[in-house]
Amino acid sequence: MENGEIPENANEHCPGPQSESAGKSDACQGCPNQEVCATAPKGPDPDLVAIAERMATVKHKILVLSGKGGVGKSTFSAQLSFALAAKDFQVGLLDIDICGPSIPKMLGLEGQDIHQSNLGWSPVYVESNLGVMSIGFMLPNPDEAVIWRGPRKNGLIKQFLKDVYWGELDFLVVDAPPGTSDEHISIVQFLQATGIDGAIIVTMPQQVSLIDVRKEVSFCKKVGVPVLGVVENMSGLCQPLKDFKFLKMMENGEHTDLTEKVIEYMREKAPEMLDLIAASEVFDSSGGGAAKMCTEMGVPFLGKVPLDPQLCKAAEEGKSCFAEQKCLTSAPALKNIVEKLMTNYWREEMSVEQ
Repeated sequence: MENGEIPENANEHCPGPQSESAGKSDACQGCPNQEVCATAPKGPDPDLVAIAERMATVKHKILVLSGKGGVGKSTFSAQLSFALAAKDFQVGLLDIDICGPSIPKMLGLEGQDIHQSNLGWSPVYVESNLGVMSIGFMLPNPDEAVIWRGPRKNGLIKQFLKDVYWGELDFLVVDAPPGTSDEHISIVQFLQATGIDGAIIVTMPQQVSLIDVRKEVSFCKKVGVPVLGVVENMSGLCQPLKDFKFLKMMENGEHTDLTEKVIEYMREKAPEMLDLIAASEVFDSSGGGAAKMCTEMGVPFLGKVPLDPQLCKAAEEGKSCFAEQKCLTSAPALKNIVEKLMTNYWREEMSVEQ
């Protein structure tokens, strides 16, 4: 009975669940939904008005989704936010992964608390132009499990949207949990009237991930959220050759570390090899990967981000991968994706930036 729709099992001449006579008219007698309709609140949700007022100062709203957990969605959300903030945009990052909030860790904000003012909840700031909100700031113990049913999760998401004072924002990045569950339906329902730019969907190249991403694309189409594009994350291991370890494996499964000898040999015999980037396909992409799926489903492909140990380290340390020029393979890939998004969807913001 969402959005005031008449249930399929309703009596003939049903007045509708939003009607003042719902559950009370003669047509309702004997209907299996009579008691629910009679006691349900009528009319539009007043909180949606409060959400619309809050979101009126946010220019662009971006959902970051994934069909499956563990694909690097939160890492991408964090680095996208860092990248936009580095362009001097005002950026907010909202973490609605209620049961697995990893954004505080990835932004270097563990142990921070939420503060309240007469304007509402204040985000926790990484920089003056990058604010973050997450349930992770509200847990007394970071190891404590959040064991909530759907209604309570939805209530917190609504509270984040109507009570957090972001001020003027150019971009609000929403990091959602994997899948297509209550949180996704709620965030779309709460934000749809205020305008959602669209969703960025993060996947890995193998079919076991793409199967679920197809469902995510289908979800977006059903609820009317544009798909801004798909990012293929962990698209092959890429790092400088000199950063690898070289091992000699024994028959008993043990190994001997020959790294120092190999590096010294290359330094003497072929020093140019120390400047090479080594790449290896970790996950099977023989099915064509995300690019092929995007072609089949008619959605944009934004690009590939390699599995870069330095990016993993930046996420662990809560740092931007663009800051210290250590992420030699992942930072350029992420930068290209951000530039593609800016060119395709926010060209007017680029002119302001310039």
